[in-house]
Amino acid sequence: MPIELDVNGRHHHLDVEPSRTLLSVLRDHLALTGTKYGCGEGQCGACTVLVGDHAVRSCSTPVSAAAGLAITTIEGLEREGRLHPVQQAFLDEGAMQCGYCTPGMIIAAVSLLRANASPNEQQIVAGMQGNVCRCGTYPRIVSAVQRAAASRPAATEGRQ
Repeated sequence: MPIELDVNGRHHHLDVEPSRTLLSVLRDHLALTGTKYGCGEGQCGACTVLVGDHAVRSCSTPVSAAAGLAITTIEGLEREGRLHPVQQAFLDEGAMQCGYCTPGMIIAAVSLLRANASPNEQQIVAGMQGNVCRCGTYPRIVSAVQRAAASRPAATEGRQ
């Protein structure tokens, strides 16, 4: 079935089953492998992408639900060779260890900062809830989100 997706500012015409997950279409049809498969149940956050400004679990979202909407993956955040401020803050704070959860964490942080440009620590913890880091780098993740927020309005840039 034909489906049109707007991913990272590019328009795609695909012939896929509408019930396929957005994650599988991003990875298997568009070769956007930065978005990770974690639990497959929308509980870990590794598969998080932006649909509009909202963080969405792509492993449990049918591709048909995202048709015609602006989708941003981790690959779509950098601009003209420059990392998005949230990506840079994660690097600067060493907010990763194995890196598997990092794309979903960064996308969730971008969504949080678009909704609340100056979150306090408790708001960051609440906003990042549901994104699991098995390595336990949570304090550095909070620091990275705080650093990105301090760089605003740059942290909210990159809207599609």
